[in-house]
Amino acid sequence: MRAHRHAFLIAALAAAALAVAAPQTSALDRAFRIARLKYGGGGDWYSNPSSLPNLMRGLRDRTSIAVEGTEDARVEALSEELFEYPLVYMNGHGTVRFTPEEIERLRMYLESGGFLWADDNYGMDKSFREEVKKIFPERPLVEVPFSHEIYHCYYDFPAGLPKIHKHDGKPSQGFGVFDRGRLVLFYTYETDIGDGLEDPDVHNDPPEKREAAIRFAVNLVHYVMTH
Repeated sequence: MRAHRHAFLIAALAAAALAVAAPQTSALDRAFRIARLKYGGGGDWYSNPSSLPNLMRGLRDRTSIAVEGTEDARVEALSEELFEYPLVYMNGHGTVRFTPEEIERLRMYLESGGFLWADDNYGMDKSFREEVKKIFPERPLVEVPFSHEIYHCYYDFPAGLPKIHKHDGKPSQGFGVFDRGRLVLFYTYETDIGDGLEDPDVHNDPPEKREAAIRFAVNLVHYVMTH
């Protein structure tokens, strides 16, 4: 784990043109940061503004993971700050489009140790899948089996993703892209975890739905910080 995280930090420093040494502590001993990915195409990448701050507060309350800030941080694929975040999050209801330069940069970020969590807020599915094929044309987006560690590493989800919102009434599914055995991209579909993370009065979700959403998000962060 340490060697893998070290490689990610080296890539981050190169991307940001910084001249500092990578720390030698365990990933779980470092302050965790997450940012929302701003993308083109017309989709509302800025939706669910309270979801990430609530996730950060949940991590502080429920885990030993050190958390840096609780703001809704935002980053673009071509910004130098991208490599400062071990996890970037994206969601929306509309079209997702990446430029060729963004596609190259996102692939570099993911292969260097970064992680992308994409959460369909109902409407981005078709375009998002098309863009993933451009980032990893040789690696398919596959359904992640319920036995995978992401469903069991902190809380136990033996039946996979919880169902937060109805959408088309289909079962919730988790899809992913693997690079050399490591899950580097996770796509939550037909569930809307981000809505479940929002403030209670935004969607009026029942407490059990909101609890399921925060529990799964904690799992995801724990997985990212240990792989």
